[in-house]
Amino acid sequence: MPEIVEVCPMSELQPGEVRLVEWEDLEIGVFNCGGTVYAIEDRCSHDNGPLVEGEFDQAHCTVECPRHGSVFDIRTGQPKTLPAYVPVDTFPVIIEDDTIKLEVD
Repeated sequence: MPEIVEVCPMSELQPGEVRLVEWEDLEIGVFNCGGTVYAIEDRCSHDNGPLVEGEFDQAHCTVECPRHGSVFDIRTGQPKTLPAYVPVDTFPVIIEDDTIKLEVD
Protein backbone atom coordinates (compact mmCIF):
# COMPACT_ATOMS: atom_id res chain seq x y z
CA MET A 1 0.00 0.00 0.00
CA PRO A 2 1.43 3.43 -0.96
CA GLU A 3 2.56 5.81 1.74
CA ILE A 4 1.99 9.58 1.69
CA VAL A 5 5.07 11.70 2.44
CA GLU A 6 4.66 15.39 3.26
CA VAL A 7 7.22 17.59 1.47
CA CYS A 8 6.52 21.24 2.32
CA PRO A 9 3.96 24.03 1.94
CA MET A 10 3.46 25.04 -1.69
CA SER A 11 4.74 28.54 -0.81
CA GLU A 12 8.17 27.06 0.02
CA LEU A 13 8.69 25.59 -3.48
CA GLN A 14 8.26 28.42 -5.97
CA PRO A 15 8.29 27.93 -9.77
CA GLY A 16 11.83 27.06 -10.88
CA GLU A 17 12.81 25.65 -7.48
CA VAL A 18 13.84 22.11 -6.60
CA ARG A 19 13.83 20.20 -3.33
CA LEU A 20 15.41 16.88 -2.38
CA VAL A 21 13.27 14.53 -0.29
CA GLU A 22 14.63 11.42 1.38
CA TRP A 23 12.27 8.55 2.15
CA GLU A 24 13.64 5.23 3.40
CA ASP A 25 16.40 4.37 0.89
CA LEU A 26 15.06 6.65 -1.86
CA GLU A 27 16.08 10.17 -2.78
CA ILE A 28 13.39 12.03 -4.71
CA GLY A 29 13.73 15.30 -6.59
CA VAL A 30 10.66 17.54 -6.33
CA PHE A 31 10.51 20.19 -9.07
CA ASN A 32 8.14 23.13 -9.48
CA CYS A 33 7.87 23.61 -13.23
CA GLY A 34 5.81 26.70 -13.94
CA GLY A 35 3.51 26.12 -10.99
CA THR A 36 3.06 22.36 -11.52
CA VAL A 37 4.96 20.08 -9.16
CA TYR A 38 6.62 16.87 -10.36
CA ALA A 39 8.67 14.25 -8.52
CA ILE A 40 11.30 11.89 -9.95
CA GLU A 41 13.90 9.61 -8.49
CA ASP A 42 17.09 11.59 -7.89
CA ARG A 43 19.27 9.10 -9.73
CA CYS A 44 20.35 9.23 -13.34
CA SER A 45 19.65 5.84 -14.91
CA HIS A 46 23.00 6.01 -16.75
CA ASP A 47 25.48 6.54 -13.91
CA ASN A 48 23.47 7.29 -10.72
CA GLY A 49 24.21 11.02 -10.95
CA PRO A 50 22.27 13.34 -8.61
CA LEU A 51 19.64 14.93 -10.85
CA VAL A 52 18.64 17.68 -8.39
CA GLU A 53 22.18 19.04 -8.76
CA GLY A 54 21.74 19.32 -12.54
CA GLU A 55 20.45 22.19 -14.65
CA PHE A 56 16.67 22.48 -14.37
CA ASP A 57 15.07 23.88 -17.54
CA GLN A 58 11.68 25.18 -16.45
CA ALA A 59 10.67 26.09 -20.02
CA HIS A 60 10.87 22.43 -21.10
CA CYS A 61 10.34 20.73 -17.70
CA THR A 62 13.65 18.89 -18.00
CA VAL A 63 16.71 18.35 -15.85
CA GLU A 64 20.23 17.63 -17.08
CA CYS A 65 22.39 15.15 -15.21
CA PRO A 66 25.53 16.97 -14.03
CA ARG A 67 27.77 13.94 -14.70
CA HIS A 68 27.32 13.10 -18.38
CA GLY A 69 24.63 15.46 -19.65
CA SER A 70 21.62 13.16 -20.11
CA VAL A 71 18.44 15.22 -20.12
CA PHE A 72 15.29 13.83 -18.47
CA ASP A 73 11.67 14.92 -18.81
CA ILE A 74 10.59 15.48 -15.21
CA ARG A 75 6.93 14.89 -16.14
CA THR A 76 7.52 11.33 -17.36
CA GLY A 77 11.02 10.34 -16.22
CA GLN A 78 11.93 9.56 -19.84
CA PRO A 79 15.46 10.40 -21.01
CA LYS A 80 15.54 12.82 -23.92
CA THR A 81 19.26 12.47 -24.72
CA LEU A 82 22.00 9.87 -24.48
CA PRO A 83 23.90 8.37 -22.76
CA ALA A 84 20.85 7.49 -20.63
CA TYR A 85 18.18 5.41 -22.35
CA VAL A 86 16.27 3.97 -19.37
CA PRO A 87 13.64 6.16 -17.67
CA VAL A 88 13.83 7.10 -13.99
CA ASP A 89 10.93 6.49 -11.62
CA THR A 90 8.30 9.17 -11.15
CA PHE A 91 6.06 9.65 -8.13
CA PRO A 92 2.49 10.95 -7.93
CA VAL A 93 2.27 14.44 -6.41
CA ILE A 94 -0.70 15.49 -4.30
CA ILE A 95 -1.42 19.13 -3.40
CA GLU A 96 -3.67 19.10 -0.35
CA ASP A 97 -4.40 22.06 1.94
CA ASP A 98 -1.61 23.99 0.12
CA THR A 99 0.89 21.26 1.10
CA ILE A 100 2.95 19.22 -1.36
CA LYS A 101 2.78 15.48 -0.70
CA LEU A 102 4.20 12.47 -2.54
CA GLU A 103 2.77 9.00 -2.94
CA VAL A 104 5.58 6.49 -2.51
CA ASP A 105 5.80 2.72 -2.09
